[in-house]
Order: sequence, then structure tokens, then C-alpha cells
Amino acid sequence: MAATGEPILEVRDLVKHFPLNQGIIMKKQIGAIKAVDGVSFDLRRGETLGIVGESGCGKSTLAKLLMALERPTSGSVKINGREIAQARGGELKRVRRNIQMVMQDPYTSLNPRMTVGDIIGEPYEIHQEVAPKGDRRRKVQELLEVVGLNPDHINRYPHQFSGGQRQRIGIARGLALQPEIIVCDEPVSALDVSIQAQVINLLERLQSEFDLAYIFIAHDLSVVRHISDRVGVMYLGKMVELGKDTEIYDRPAHPYTQALLSAVPVPDPDGRERRERIILQGDPPSPANPPSGCRFRTRCWKAQDICAEQEPLLQIRPGTAHASACHFAETHDVVHV
Repeated sequence: MAATGEPILEVRDLVKHFPLNQGIIMKKQIGAIKAVDGVSFDLRRGETLGIVGESGCGKSTLAKLLMALERPTSGSVKINGREIAQARGGELKRVRRNIQMVMQDPYTSLNPRMTVGDIIGEPYEIHQEVAPKGDRRRKVQELLEVVGLNPDHINRYPHQFSGGQRQRIGIARGLALQPEIIVCDEPVSALDVSIQAQVINLLERLQSEFDLAYIFIAHDLSVVRHISDRVGVMYLGKMVELGKDTEIYDRPAHPYTQALLSAVPVPDPDGRERRERIILQGDPPSPANPPSGCRFRTRCWKAQDICAEQEPLLQIRPGTAHASACHFAETHDVVHV
């Protein structure tokens, strides 16, 4: 769906460092894990922003910061102009109505001791003004129907459903408070491929029906391309490229994005020979001790002295149509086969 209007979510210079302590009784901080280190972006109503990157790049920490499940070390997260990064108590409760989350694993994100009706209806217990007690059962049954489940199964327990059905229950719970934004943290990675398609189609239908905005976090580039309007690429806590899905996938500018896309499996054997594969050397650096300057420089074939001395900003570079954080950004046409 095309995004419209002013941003409903504004993230500016978001930082989360986890302290590294030494000692048990007399603890001493000896460093920090720089999980998220200066991320900025906007999200508009009806838009899907896909966030991709390899494991450990900070995607899930970013999701927790957006939900205020983790407090940022610094930076700002605003929903409709209201700051949530430092919100507390009743203020945080009010703001959280507008942003909900769908977890990664449908097998562990649902309480096995609660019925489906209690799980989906729990947000109404916390936000009692949304639904009077006498009206909650009907609302829960409506939500089950919206996500494609039998409303008569309201008294069943999570173990009586398949993985795909459980994820639908998680989506129904996320919809209960009628939020404007849903953060999807790898919502299909634990599901079979055929079920993934069903859940993605459901998310797209719900977005159209309720004018939702999604932050869609995943490592599957094909899934992200299918559902996203814009894509952000993260590496070692930083956003290294941000643009429209067609720009990122057809003409990536950052070397890391180019390497990621070159690793996407190609079903056609002949196509595999035509696809240029970029093999990165070495392992990702430790987030506790990232390289100076550009964090990708230790694995980048374009790296020069300036890359170690000066950190590249996320901005539109000459000859490119979207923002990238590389001193030598250059669009690279991807042949899709």
C-alpha cells in the first residue's frame, strides 16, 4: 500500500548499548555491546518498511526499542509526535495502544496455560476502556474471524492449533487495540514455506483493511521484497542503505547490500551461472569493538584509507537515487533470474 501523509513513527539517532561488566560483587564496566548505534528513519501510515540484515546486526533490539521493551541509551522514538523512548506509567500505556508486536516464534509467544480467548482478550484487561467486559467475548470472536480462524474455537488452547494458526492468533492479539503500527519481528521464519505465503497474504489484507503501517523485520530477502514498500539494510548496529524496494533490489548502492542480494538462491541452474556471486572475506566484527570509520570496511573490497578515518553518513550519493552509508557508493544492476 502506498504511504500517505506525515510520518506516524519518527526514529532519530537511536542508540542501545548493553554494558559489559567484570566481576560479581564489585562490578566494573569494561565495555559495551553496541547493538543499535545511531539508527534513523520514518514510517508513514499504510507503509511497510522492511528491515534486513544478517544475524546479530541489531534488528530484534531495534524492534524492542520501538516497543519500549528496552530503554534506549540515547535517541528518540516518536509516535504521532509523542516521545515514547522515555515515557513511563500511564503515558507509556496510552502510547503503546498505537504500536503492537507480532513475535517470531508462535510456539513460545503464546501462554500454553491460557485459552485463545484469554490470550487475544488480555489487551482488553490492560486497556479496559477499549472494550467493556460484557463485549469482550464478541470482540475476540470477531478478531478470530478476521484472521481466518473459527470463532467457535475461542476456548481452545494453543497446543490444539498448528504453527500457522498460532501465528494468526498472535496477529489477532496484535490487532485487538486497533493500533496504527505493528512491528513484525521475523513473523514467518518459523513456519513452512506454504504457510509463510498464507500469513504474508493475511498481513497484506489486514494492512489494506485497517490502514496499518508495518515494520517488517526478516532475514529472508524474497519475503521482504514481496511485502515492503521501502527497505532498510542493517549491518553491525547501523543502517547502511535505505530506499524504495525496487531501488534496493534492482540497483543496490552499498557493497554489503550487493553481497546480500548476490547470495539469494536462484532456482534456475542456468541462471546461477549468470548471477555474479560476491563472497565476503572474514567474519563480522564484534559489536563490542566495531572497526573505526565504516563498520563494513574490514570485509569490503572497495575499502580505502578514508573508510577507516571517517564514518560515512547515510545519505544520497552522486549517481544514486537512494540513501547509502558508503564513501564509494555505486549502483549495481542486479540480474534477476
